[in-house]
Amino acid sequence: MVDLLGARCVSEVFELHARERGDRPAVAIVGDPADPASAQVLSYAELDQAARTVARELLQTCPAGSRVLLLQPTSAEFVASVLGCFYAGMVAVPSSMPGRYRQDRERVRGIAHDAEVACVLTTPGEQEEVLAWTEQHGFTVPVLPQRIDLTLPADDLRPYDCDQHSVAVLQYTSGSTSAPKGSVVTHGNLLANAATTAAAFPLEEGERFGGWLPNYHDMGLMGLILSPLLAGYGTALMSPSAFLRRPRTWLQLIDNFDIALSAAPNFAYDLCVTRLSEEDVRGIDLSRWKYAVSGSEPVKASVLNSFAARFGTTGFRPDRFVPCFGMAEATLLVSASPRRTPVVLRCDAAALEQDRVEPATGDDAPAELVSCGEVLDMDARIVDPRTLRELPSGQVGEIWLRGPSVVHGYWRNEEATGAAFDRRVGGEGGFMRTGDLGVLIGGELYVTGRIKELMIIRGRNIYPHDIEHELREQHPQLRDAVGSVVSVATPEDDEGRLVVIHEVRRRSPDEELAQLAARLRSTISREFGLKAHSVLLMRRGGVRRTTSGKVQRSTMRELYLRGELEPLWADGYRPQAAPTASGAGES
Repeated sequence: MVDLLGARCVSEVFELHARERGDRPAVAIVGDPADPASAQVLSYAELDQAARTVARELLQTCPAGSRVLLLQPTSAEFVASVLGCFYAGMVAVPSSMPGRYRQDRERVRGIAHDAEVACVLTTPGEQEEVLAWTEQHGFTVPVLPQRIDLTLPADDLRPYDCDQHSVAVLQYTSGSTSAPKGSVVTHGNLLANAATTAAAFPLEEGERFGGWLPNYHDMGLMGLILSPLLAGYGTALMSPSAFLRRPRTWLQLIDNFDIALSAAPNFAYDLCVTRLSEEDVRGIDLSRWKYAVSGSEPVKASVLNSFAARFGTTGFRPDRFVPCFGMAEATLLVSASPRRTPVVLRCDAAALEQDRVEPATGDDAPAELVSCGEVLDMDARIVDPRTLRELPSGQVGEIWLRGPSVVHGYWRNEEATGAAFDRRVGGEGGFMRTGDLGVLIGGELYVTGRIKELMIIRGRNIYPHDIEHELREQHPQLRDAVGSVVSVATPEDDEGRLVVIHEVRRRSPDEELAQLAARLRSTISREFGLKAHSVLLMRRGGVRRTTSGKVQRSTMRELYLRGELEPLWADGYRPQAAPTASGAGES
């Protein structure tokens, strides 16, 4: 395997792969996971040639060091465009497509403005949409449609002389709790994290990574594209929308394309359990799936257990699960569990609410924490976010990290960079504040939630995802739907009151929705000892999510406080232009 840590830059590694393993498949773009013949496959030599073609056009358009906005769906053109940016000495800025909705278009506009992009790369199929978007927002930069054409000569192009300190990617955060910020990812960050990934997930010749994650998300770009390709593995990619429409296609991809590692958030595993019938499962072989990575959102033990039980007949085993922790500010991978049956701590729920992890005792329902394994190639500390002092093992606090995969800051955002990076704890510097809460026990990391999403109610620390998960588990009307539990301060109670905002599977009469809301209140009271101040039942799409599927709880809280939500049914809520009781919105 190539020495990733010894390479000067990413381009150097891909040039080496093109020379030494040029005929090996690098990337497969899969149109129909049920039909292996539908895939568009590029070898390492072909990918190198396509990247050089992109680099040539970029250098004819803008100078080295420019930021290039990538508005491309999952495609061979996208992979070639990312590498083309590296070959041209430019900075790749991957983004979701502008789309139809104002919030999505505004997010892309914000990224383009913040990065001060010099040009946009897209594909012929998306060119019209992208041009309309640039015209709407007054962008005058060139829009260059890319098409893979291996007949174009590019051998004479010499890649730009980058080094490990050169900026490679601006990876904009998903914005689940704040406005998107661009993590400045260098060539050295990419090489270090790829080396960590390759060591954590060794593959045999012919095995590859693959999945459906969005190519502009860190888990998709770094985890399923750049890291495996840098390590010399192949990858097979399918459309995220194909998975969301038919979750079975993900499992077909794993079966038909010899996928040894595929990663997804917790909700994707849950979706496979709830949406696939016995007929859907019949004929699928998952016995070659070595690493079923679960990350990007809290890993639920009940979901892992349900998935393993549901797909045991396909050859899938529980020891294939790999709970992980990662983030864009650490390039991607921070920790990973070894191949084993997931380790689950059954904790005293009351103690956890006071930031202590203690064994569960008595008859009360325990809180379950899933181990994300040891922190890999980084130094991790658990720090009290208020006092900024390091906490002992068994105490929940903010996760702080330092290491070669940790980026040095956010693009041209001194305030956010100063708040999060180069922090000191225990007399040592160079740490990054992650904003995530967790605990180290026996050298392994257990993640409990996000600081900004933690709710403090009556002096208790409550994690919203725990309540959301329990509601979906106990109420079929909420399955396959998204919810957001938030706390709001009121004049009567400045500590915060619990608000439930949840989509329902289908519109029902007001009486049925009222009965469902009452049952939700009862569940919250019974399972958590809490009172729901307000319950809002929403149509599909009513709960805001990021481009990677994370619930935007902060956004939902603000919309609630401004009275801008349009529920199908609500109580204890005063929308701006709707009645306060049932029928507070139209389908």
